[in-house]
Amino acid sequence: MNEEQTGSDEAPVVVDQTDKRSVVPFVAAAAIAIVVLIGIVLGGLLAPAEKNVTLADRLAAAVTNYIDARARTEQRPPPGVACAGFDEVKSGLSDRLGGPKSAVTLDKKGFSNPTVNGDRGKIDATVSFDGKTESSTWNLTRVDGEWLVCNP
Repeated sequence: MNEEQTGSDEAPVVVDQTDKRSVVPFVAAAAIAIVVLIGIVLGGLLAPAEKNVTLADRLAAAVTNYIDARARTEQRPPPGVACAGFDEVKSGLSDRLGGPKSAVTLDKKGFSNPTVNGDRGKIDATVSFDGKTESSTWNLTRVDGEWLVCNP
C-alpha cells in the first residue's frame, strides 16, 4: 500500500548564504602595526640610548676606563683617559691603587656620591687590589665632551 507522504505544516527554513565579510578590520590592524613600528624606529633615531646616560654613569665610566687602560699599559697615566699633566703619584691614586704595577679591579656597585660642577666632577669609587678593598674620591674634568681623570 502506497501511502502518500504529506508535507509538514511548517514553513520551510530559508538559509541566507550571502555572507558579507569586510577587510576593514584587517586593514585597520595592519595600519596600526605600521604606525607603531614607525614610532619605534623614529624613537630610536631621535632619542638614542646613549643620551639617556646620567652624569653619574659618565663619571663612573671615566673611572672604569682609567682602571681598564691602566691594566693594559705600563704608562702612568694611561694615554687617553687622564688630563694632560696628570700624575697618579701626586694625586694619591697610585697608593690607593696598590702602586704602579698592581692589577686593580673595580667593584661595579662601588660608585657613590657623584657631584658635578660645570666641567669638574667627583665620584667615590671602590677598587680592589691584592685582596684589599679601598674607597677613594676621584676627580674628573670634562675635556672636549669626554670625562677624564685629573688632579683636584
